[in-house]
Amino acid sequence: MPINVLLIGSGGREHALAWGIAMSSKLGKLYSAPGNPGTAKLGLNVDLDVKNHGAVWEFIQENNIDLTVVGPEQPLVDGISDFLEQKGHAVFGPKKQAAMLEGSKEFAKDFMKRHNIPTAEYQVFSQDEFGKAADYIKEKGKYPVVLKADGLAGGKGVLIPESEEEALTALKELKSGSLSGAASRLVIEEFMEGEEASVFAICDGDTFKVIGNAQDHKRVGEGDTGLNTGGMGAYSPAPIATKEILEETEKEIIKPTIDGMKEEGNPYQGFLYVGLMITSEGPKVVEYNCRFGDPECQVIIPRMKSDLLSVIDACTKGNLSTSEIEFDDKYRCTVVLASGGYPEAYEKGKEIKGLDNVENAIVFHAGTKLDNAKLYTNGGRVLNVVGSGDTLQQAIEASYAEIKEIDFEHMYFRKDIGAKGLKHLL
Repeated sequence: MPINVLLIGSGGREHALAWGIAMSSKLGKLYSAPGNPGTAKLGLNVDLDVKNHGAVWEFIQENNIDLTVVGPEQPLVDGISDFLEQKGHAVFGPKKQAAMLEGSKEFAKDFMKRHNIPTAEYQVFSQDEFGKAADYIKEKGKYPVVLKADGLAGGKGVLIPESEEEALTALKELKSGSLSGAASRLVIEEFMEGEEASVFAICDGDTFKVIGNAQDHKRVGEGDTGLNTGGMGAYSPAPIATKEILEETEKEIIKPTIDGMKEEGNPYQGFLYVGLMITSEGPKVVEYNCRFGDPECQVIIPRMKSDLLSVIDACTKGNLSTSEIEFDDKYRCTVVLASGGYPEAYEKGKEIKGLDNVENAIVFHAGTKLDNAKLYTNGGRVLNVVGSGDTLQQAIEASYAEIKEIDFEHMYFRKDIGAKGLKHLL
């Protein structure tokens, strides 16, 4: 029987997931809520308020949806999986309590401490204890120091001040600035020396399989400078994630995480993102995400040879152990085309030209909209240009070659995506 799918989300990650799902021979109809102009070419976009769980359930019933796939973190933290599962509906994505691995940094750190999962040392302070937090930072006297807003902050809730002065300024910003809502509680961590990588698992609540690795580029500027963003580009696989590192990550981090969630009565079903710092002592957890990374998803899904929908369907039925997940042997690199000014103030509504000229890359939409058959910018991260190659260098070159075909006013992108991966291949 064909599987009718509802995909929740509107970003580049969701376009990549839709692209992968649309290739399945098992797919009936694909609906994206709300989707974007990219997903519209793969199925039907629907204007659904995903915060209104009752309206989502009504749509599912009216359109004979067999499976709902949740892309972003907010609906998961809001409990949409709990609601739909209670209705007897198959939904892919962790329940609210399991999604707290991302929804609360404090929850995640305490969980790792309970299960002896390697991570940075930390202390937690409430917002009215920021005076104590300042004293703690001064007493430690170690810089850089890592400040993390406890709640969801769209990938921008981590500050890494490099001096006491910067730390005190950051505390003021977290108390009264744009991040104050997410920072009702604050996690202060030791700074871990090393290089970051992301490893992804797909889980059915009992078992897991690794579904790829990548390296993201969070900072807005070349050489990993400037403000943190949702991600300016990524490549996969990441050479720093060696066979030994991946085996250690599975054994010391992913398995204890899945086993620990199950032991505590919160079995984890969905994609699990494990952000790693590869330190001299081995891999340690920087953070968890309760969904696929963005833009890492855009370079991992195109590498999959396996049927993505079949694997997701198996997860919702607790049958992941019977699924095989295979990848091709090529590299992928994605470069994010952003609106000028991102991640701070930026303008929308700039006409995007040249997409029809892109021939040797996949373009995933993120912040775009269609108006009278013309495509316009509609967000900070606008497009993801994904190149492929037998080597990482070829994949990088393929991405940047096709970017030359695309243009919109104040278009910005980093020109060094993937460069830090090349040094591991010399």
